[in-house]
Amino acid sequence: MSSPQMIDWDLAVSVASRLAGPGPVVSRDEAEQVVGELRDGAQRSTPLVREFTGLNAAEATAPVVVVDRPGWIQANADAFAEIVTPVVDKLRERRGAPVAGVAEAVGSRVTGLEVGALFGFLAGKVLGQFDPFYAPEGSTDIGRLLLVAPNIVSAEREVEADPTDFRLWVCLHEETHRVQFTAVPWMREHLRSEIDQVVGSVDVDPGRVAAVLGEAIKRVGDLARGQDEMGLLDLFATPEQRAVIDRVTGVMSLLEGHADVVMDGVGPEVIPSVAEIRAKFNRRRKGAGSLDRLVRRLLGLDAKMAQYRNGARFVRTVVDDVGMEGFNKVWVEPANLPSRDEIGDPASWVRRVHG
Repeated sequence: MSSPQMIDWDLAVSVASRLAGPGPVVSRDEAEQVVGELRDGAQRSTPLVREFTGLNAAEATAPVVVVDRPGWIQANADAFAEIVTPVVDKLRERRGAPVAGVAEAVGSRVTGLEVGALFGFLAGKVLGQFDPFYAPEGSTDIGRLLLVAPNIVSAEREVEADPTDFRLWVCLHEETHRVQFTAVPWMREHLRSEIDQVVGSVDVDPGRVAAVLGEAIKRVGDLARGQDEMGLLDLFATPEQRAVIDRVTGVMSLLEGHADVVMDGVGPEVIPSVAEIRAKFNRRRKGAGSLDRLVRRLLGLDAKMAQYRNGARFVRTVVDDVGMEGFNKVWVEPANLPSRDEIGDPASWVRRVHG
């Protein structure tokens, strides 16, 4: 795996797997049933999403992988290691601050523990994920769809949902992401270029890093009490990086909100208990424990969840105003993507794109 000098990835994966735990206990027969239903649900979702959205995406362009928590952790560690490669290259180019010196100062094992703790927290929360950047050499696949079986079982048990209905509901959301990236061929590279701008502009100067860490320590109390809207990760961004992050946030809000609208819009036709599932699932999100809420606040995840809700509201408002065909202009070119401000003000996007 790349960049071992910065992060001990093997340690990160090991720590995250231990922290996440295996998930709920299921019998072998039940495990096989879950895997089968999730695979069938993903395949069944493709024409449903196409009909509802009007987006034409080729079928079977991305493998569907049903994983456990360690499998999700390893997949994300691999993806993240590739993303931080520009930072590693930049460190190697800085002969005044060689990689070995930075590694001694920061400690690859310490960083591995920190990344492992983050992945361990997230690994018990994520139900599914479409990885648009997965591109094995020699393959024509566009990304891959990960469905985290133990988390889906845990969530359906917690909200007392009908298992078959809940599994298809999750598949509809994740399959929508596959359709978004497959039917909109420029989306993958556009999002990747935005992420590369943020990562590639990371300041590796030790003085800058020390100053940011000092500021983070001063503000952690406000963050923990909910008196600051920024997460700790936001503190490390320069003004230029925050501008890119705002654009990425707008795109992610659109993609997640669109998927939520699709899963609830298609749901009544094929999922009898969809309204009940949505109501229970929303209550579950609000009912997190105090430690869970604290970690989410520090990482800025609470703000991200609010942005996703705003994304769904944006999609519904625009569709009500100009119809699904009018909304689909959002996929024509990058210039038509809503800004973060337009996500909160759908009418301004309609005026700009349709005016």
